[in-house]
Amino acid sequence: MLNYNISLDLIFHALADPARRTIVERLSQGPASVSELARPLAMSLPAVVQHLQVLEASGLVQSEKVGRVRTCRIEPVVLKTAEQWITERRASWEHHFDLLGDYLAEHPEEPDERSS
Repeated sequence: MLNYNISLDLIFHALADPARRTIVERLSQGPASVSELARPLAMSLPAVVQHLQVLEASGLVQSEKVGRVRTCRIEPVVLKTAEQWITERRASWEHHFDLLGDYLAEHPEEPDERSS
């Protein structure tokens, strides 16, 4: 469980930055070179590389260098870890809202004791 939580922490940390989310969105369309990933971002190439290092440390992105070109790709299994965690939370919230709805349906329009 500890490794799972550390993994989630790294994933959510990586996704917390808008530039890194832009990179992940682009990579969800297919592999891309570092220069392709840098093109739409208003930052230097070294800054993009730093963002990619965070994404790689989280496991969300993998890269390989062939010749002078470094190509990055998304790691969907890791993204699925975050999706699973969010889905589990959503199910819990929906269950609690259902319970609240049931309670409110059973106790309609009870007078507010403070207004008496």
